[in-house]
Amino acid sequence: MNAFLPRSLNIGAIGAALAWTTLTIGTVIAPAPAAAQTGAAYYTAELAQPADSRITVAGGVAWRCEGTTCKAKKGNSRPVRMCRELKRELGDVADFTTKGETLEAKLLERCNA
Repeated sequence: MNAFLPRSLNIGAIGAALAWTTLTIGTVIAPAPAAAQTGAAYYTAELAQPADSRITVAGGVAWRCEGTTCKAKKGNSRPVRMCRELKRELGDVADFTTKGETLEAKLLERCNA
């Protein structure tokens, strides 16, 4: 045992605590998975007219638009509701997809009503 350390000092316990803390902090600040980093859109909308602004908040999510195409990450509402909220902000929606699935024609009509 080292003459400079008191016998009551448990080096093993301190080392384990430091290792656990480092592991925990490393987990918290670790980079997000690659899928999350790509910013893949959950919703994609094709507008009838180009959007006036590049970023719009509709349905509680930020929509990023380029020309007539707008994309957003997942929100808490059903697809037709998200479509309606976007229509309210930017005008008629020509096409709306959720996770790559196109909104049915009758639901798209309800969106634009």
